[in-house]
Amino acid sequence: MASHLTFKDEQSLQHLVPWARKIAALPNDERIQRVRNNRWIGYTKAEEALTKLENLFTHPTRHRMPNLLIIGPTNNGKTMIIEKFRRMHPPPQSENSDAEELPILVMQMPSDPNVSRFYSMLLHILNVPTRGRPRLSELESLTLKILQKIKVRLLVIDEVHNILAGSTSEQREFLNLIRFLGNQLKIPIVCVGTKDAYFAIRSDDQLENRFEPLTLPVWQDDAEFTSLLISFASTLPLRKPSKLDVPDLVRFILDKSEGTIGEITNLLTRAAIIAIESGDETINRKILALVDYESPTERRRRFERDFA
Repeated sequence: MASHLTFKDEQSLQHLVPWARKIAALPNDERIQRVRNNRWIGYTKAEEALTKLENLFTHPTRHRMPNLLIIGPTNNGKTMIIEKFRRMHPPPQSENSDAEELPILVMQMPSDPNVSRFYSMLLHILNVPTRGRPRLSELESLTLKILQKIKVRLLVIDEVHNILAGSTSEQREFLNLIRFLGNQLKIPIVCVGTKDAYFAIRSDDQLENRFEPLTLPVWQDDAEFTSLLISFASTLPLRKPSKLDVPDLVRFILDKSEGTIGEITNLLTRAAIIAIESGDETINRKILALVDYESPTERRRRFERDFA
């Protein structure tokens, strides 16, 4: 098979979005590398989340700023949405290194909820050194000073459900911390996590009232899921159309992935690589059957068997 497509061949790539057509003309090894890269697939809930994030980002400053709680199962696109939004708002370029700004700050809640560690992790992300073992009050003062200096306009805290790993008093401390940061900085805060994150926030009446929940549920066998698969197929640089909207393929992909977008991506990425290597250039039932892929449930069962 020729490594490059001719102009005439490129006319047959109308099943792909424009940028994917260019990739489809590359040699196989380059195409496979591109297939492995992350790609943004727009869908209703993701676009809704981006709109809500944009509304927060552009919200005028007031005493009590609105907040957002993005909830969904593991591997269902929460982090991808946040990264997409961060790419939409890169830090402004400045020749003066002392005036560096970071409008959107994303960090992860520590696995063991400890307020001092939270501040230390935040400062580490910002490359701010600390000496010795500073007191909590010093960490707090330094963190607020730095966040104001770099003009943070939106703070995103991922894996918020980790709060529940702490004792009742530690959970209360963290919830107070979130409220404190919002009050002091007067910026929106976005918390991201599993449904346990909602239970954590809900345990504080004041925080629950401040955080609007947005859920990213697992996918169902409906028109929205079929539309997602069609969009996905249009981004995979295969030289023949993949009819992923065929009912039996829709059901197979949904059952295998168990309805999370991370698993859907993993399955279809592996299938696209096989389609390129085999020369089939399309994802069909035969190609999907060749994919070395186990559903999350199958992986758990195998693990349990191996260590029974």
